[in-house]
Amino acid sequence: MIIEKWRKIASKYLVKAQWATLRVDTCELQSGAIKDDYYVLEYPNWVNAVALTEEGKVIMVRQYRHAADIISLEIPGGVMDGDEAPEFAIKRELQEETGYTFKTCKLVATLYPNPATSNNKTFTYVLTGGIKTHAQHLDEHEILNVEEYTIDEVKQLLKDNKIDQALHVAGLFYGLAEL
Repeated sequence: MIIEKWRKIASKYLVKAQWATLRVDTCELQSGAIKDDYYVLEYPNWVNAVALTEEGKVIMVRQYRHAADIISLEIPGGVMDGDEAPEFAIKRELQEETGYTFKTCKLVATLYPNPATSNNKTFTYVLTGGIKTHAQHLDEHEILNVEEYTIDEVKQLLKDNKIDQALHVAGLFYGLAEL
């Protein structure tokens, strides 16, 4: 069987906000069946990074995540602003969250967080040669600690299931495979 895209017949926005938009679509499937009430979350695209210092330490951040009610160990990253290029966005996010600037920057993966229900992408980069150039410049409600780990320590954290966010785990696997 050849898989075909669904045809969108109708679409209506239920919520339109800065961080998330919810729409409901009516679609015609390739079989001719009509699928009503297909909910789609529209999020901005994201960036994240496996970022290494000049000494080869992996920079991680620890912060509270309200929806899951967890203190999460993550790779740095964030939301892309408007039409911002992904490479510019990750460099900006790293400077804001960690205060580090990097010598190299390479895209290693482009992933969809959940293509069944959301439309955004996450761009994962590996950056190397990081040096601390200035203080953090966090958003008003952003509270996070910057931590450094050896590559072996990160591998152990992954093995022990100590990193909670799926996209960050995927980013680490792509990033470590690149190194």
